[in-house]
Amino acid sequence: MTPPAPSPLHLVVMGVSGSGKTTVARALAAELGLTFAEADDFHPPANIAKMTAGIPLTDEDRWPWLRALRGWMADRDARGESTVVTCSALKRSYRDLLRGAGARVQFIDLEGRPELLAARMAGRSGHFMPAALLDSQLGALEPPTPDEQAWTYDVARPPTEIVAEVAARVRRELGQHPAWPPVTPFPG
Repeated sequence: MTPPAPSPLHLVVMGVSGSGKTTVARALAAELGLTFAEADDFHPPANIAKMTAGIPLTDEDRWPWLRALRGWMADRDARGESTVVTCSALKRSYRDLLRGAGARVQFIDLEGRPELLAARMAGRSGHFMPAALLDSQLGALEPPTPDEQAWTYDVARPPTEIVAEVAARVRRELGQHPAWPPVTPFPG
């Protein structure tokens, strides 16, 4: 008898701008063979315009964006598909909304010193989020509390190390899906 397939898993790589969410999430999705989504792609044009102009988003701006992302995750969950998504998920209420996407939603919290985050933002090009908004994100940030059971990583570490640790932890703590490729050991 074939064992039942595990329920879908949704990994939400969270953190403020400059924390490396996209880098880590893309690599994690590739490592685990999961569908990837960039939360920025779910923002309505009005949100992009505000951020490009250096105007921080309000909760009212964020709710439709978060609901759209949750809807995308829930659609995949209903099809039995696991995902890796990026999302700043700055507040507990935002994370609570995203948890409604499926039975297994795990937050991967990327944290770093403000100076490092600012330097990363200053060094990137082609992104609508100006470095000037980092302070507003840090001010709005409600780090996950212990009861949320987020997995927290310091972004001063190389992304490859973070990805290897998260992938191993997913397999160890949340179960190995038969379709996932075997663990790729981190060299060194």
